[in-house]
Amino acid sequence: MWLFNSSIGRKVVMSVTGISLILFMTFHGCMNVVALFSAKGYNMICEFLGANWYAVAATLALAALAVIHIVYAFILTIQNRKARGNNRYDVTDKPAKVEWASQNMLVLGIIILLGLLLHLYNFWYNMMFAEIVGMEGLAHSPADGFGWIAETFSNPVFVCLYIVWIIALWFHLTHGFWSAIQTIGWSGHLWFNRWRIIGIIYVTLLCLMFLAVILGFAFGCAPSLCCGCGADCTCGQGDLCECAKECAKAVGGCCGK
Repeated sequence: MWLFNSSIGRKVVMSVTGISLILFMTFHGCMNVVALFSAKGYNMICEFLGANWYAVAATLALAALAVIHIVYAFILTIQNRKARGNNRYDVTDKPAKVEWASQNMLVLGIIILLGLLLHLYNFWYNMMFAEIVGMEGLAHSPADGFGWIAETFSNPVFVCLYIVWIIALWFHLTHGFWSAIQTIGWSGHLWFNRWRIIGIIYVTLLCLMFLAVILGFAFGCAPSLCCGCGADCTCGQGDLCECAKECAKAVGGCCGK
């Protein structure tokens, strides 16, 4: 089948899976922004998703897309290296029109993969997986996504690692977005530069959503951490402000002052 046996087919698979993952990141980013303003609202979303069959099915489908995208990325990289043969060792000037991200997609991909593994450990393992296996003795309940976010980003090491991850994602996605559009055939001569600009704007806004959550909790300035400041400071666990106070104390938010 040409989708799997030809170079063009593999690039199409890479493009379709990449765009699908960007759409998921958009949903994930919008969901995370809720945590900035309402602990109760965010935990309602976490509880709705949880370990329900539809959430598990969606997670498996997402994992399949990610694995296919990663595997094909390595296949295409190896294929390109073989096509260049010994010429890849020649010292040549880098083409002026070739983006830095394009020349370093493999390195960026490895950073993103490591960041993904860290993210899965911090959140998926402690939430969906913990709920599926009935894990006990955790710092927060599996449905307390707000608590997990506050605890994770109260750690400066995690904050720095996540920022590096988001920066790598920005470089990877700004190139990958318009490249995927071009591979699929939606980018004619007129729309080539337009799609590049659209991609940069879209990916920048997407990454800013994630950075806003990271920095908002890291510096304790997320409205959802600020009891008595007009925010809805609930944990979905009982008393309106007790959990939010504890979270804010960890990051120096206004509830902890």
